[in-house]
Amino acid sequence: MKITALVENTTQKDFPVEHGLSLFIETDWHRILFDTGQSTLFAENAKRMGIDLSTVDLCVLSHGHYDHGGGLKEFTLLNDKAPIYMNRNAFGFYYHGEEKYIGLNRDWIDDEEFRKRVVYTDRNVVIDEQLSILGPKSQKAYEMGSAGLCFREDGCFFPEDFRHEHYLMISENGKRILISGCSHQGIINIMDWFRPDVLVGGFHFMKQELNERLAGYGRELDGFDCTYYTCHCTGVEQYRFLTKYMSKVHYLSEGDTVII
Repeated sequence: MKITALVENTTQKDFPVEHGLSLFIETDWHRILFDTGQSTLFAENAKRMGIDLSTVDLCVLSHGHYDHGGGLKEFTLLNDKAPIYMNRNAFGFYYHGEEKYIGLNRDWIDDEEFRKRVVYTDRNVVIDEQLSILGPKSQKAYEMGSAGLCFREDGCFFPEDFRHEHYLMISENGKRILISGCSHQGIINIMDWFRPDVLVGGFHFMKQELNERLAGYGRELDGFDCTYYTCHCTGVEQYRFLTKYMSKVHYLSEGDTVII
């Protein structure tokens, strides 16, 4: 399996970056686009890297935030066939605080051509022998809570419960590889639920202080038999701190490719 970061907050190459995530995944059976960043940058970088997005046969949106799904409409203009899997709650009213809207472009809901491409999921979907989309196994408490994020419903604001988040599980060559966007439901919870051999995605630690609490998370993650390729919302400084406590963690920057 080959995974290339089309968009990530950082890069080791001479590429423009943005706060967001987009991964191009090549398996024995599939060419997958996982998230699209917040703009058309994912497509521009794909072109820079010689990746033809018209060959993608499956797109997965990890959750309904702009920095992961902002490029979805652009993707439909570049690719006329790949279904887009997203949670049924992806088009909710999601905010940072009560003023900054961070959800998807709701105009797309009324776009007939866009709607034809969307496959809404409720929880778990088996796509084929290799691919599954998995939802949280419970609303297990996550001690870092909503991190200041909210959703609006019936005119009132509530702390985010991340009901719109799901994960892509890929089974190939005897390994179970879990792809997560931001792990809002809690990276420890996610590891406990699914026990993958490899996890690729953000840990949502970027606002965490570099202290014993974060060290404890690192030790707990290191206790799982898993190799991690993290990015985006983990935070660069937090990643460097975690390397003191995690033996199998790597950073995936924009333009990087990993072979699993």
